[in-house]
Amino acid sequence: MRLPALQTLFFCLVFSTFAQAQKPSTTVAVPTKPALTVSTVKPQNTTLKQAITANGSVAAWQEASVSAEVSGLRLDSLTAQVGDLVKKGQILATFSQDSLNAEIAASKAQLAEAQANFEETKANASRARDLAAQGFYSAQAQTQTVAQEKASQARLDAAKANLTLQELRLSHSVLRAPDAGVITARNAAVGSVVAAGTELFRMNRQNRLEWRGEVTVTELAQIQRGTAVTLDSGNGGSKIKGVVRQIAPNLDPQTRHAVVYVDVLGANTLKVGQFVRGEFAGASSTVVTLPASAIVPRDGFNYVFVLAGSKVVQTKITLGQRSGALVAVQGVKLDSAVVASGAAFLTDGDTVKVVQP
Repeated sequence: MRLPALQTLFFCLVFSTFAQAQKPSTTVAVPTKPALTVSTVKPQNTTLKQAITANGSVAAWQEASVSAEVSGLRLDSLTAQVGDLVKKGQILATFSQDSLNAEIAASKAQLAEAQANFEETKANASRARDLAAQGFYSAQAQTQTVAQEKASQARLDAAKANLTLQELRLSHSVLRAPDAGVITARNAAVGSVVAAGTELFRMNRQNRLEWRGEVTVTELAQIQRGTAVTLDSGNGGSKIKGVVRQIAPNLDPQTRHAVVYVDVLGANTLKVGQFVRGEFAGASSTVVTLPASAIVPRDGFNYVFVLAGSKVVQTKITLGQRSGALVAVQGVKLDSAVVASGAAFLTDGDTVKVVQP
């Protein structure tokens, strides 16, 4: 008698469950919670100067090597030190002149002897011509006399040349600056005997400096002779003006960069060998810019998040020139609403709440 009662209860439960399943659902969708509260900014057209920045080192415009021209002389005095500003022709060092003076005296004596011999042979040749004209002198004897005259003339010329050479060596015993400039190195000591060609001083001609900036091939197309350059000496120093003098015809085979030679203008505090950043002046152009805070670098690319309704769309962009807090961009429209800051915490398709900045 109990079994039919249990079956009845079971069928009632099944029927009740089936009936509830047939009723329409009344579940209400819960609104998505915003991932972030943001403010937006619109891209704007901005006029920027297309400046090109480059790094490079400071070098001497031209260096001059001042060497000894006479061999075997003792160095008597040095009148220039490293860092001295010298004028063209200024005495830098002097050598002992005792041996040179003796050689000049011997050369003068040889010249006097050669002069006397020449006068004698010249007179003999003149008499021989007169006698030959009267028929009292043979042609052979006349030829010998004329030859002796020419030989003595040659010895006289050689004696004069030797004296000139000794006087030239004497003048080289005084070492003079070949140009105005600043002494950058000294490799001499008083009392030393140096060989001809030994470098005693090195100098920066005219105390002129140049900056050698390295630029890419793309940047090189925007640079020409006469382009103005601003150099930053660093450490809070003042800006230094320069102008492009020459552009190297070849690229460096390792860096694939071209060297631009820039004359440094005016008085400055730059030193040879100093590493300096420079900026080449360029033409102005109008570009689309966004604040740097709106740009998100991710996976090797740059993105911005553009508002589309209540959601954001991750948009890939290309960066251009930077000017202060603004960056030139490509890939976004002017009428787009771009997340101004905090975009690094967003992902594509996130819901955001927009507030006024």
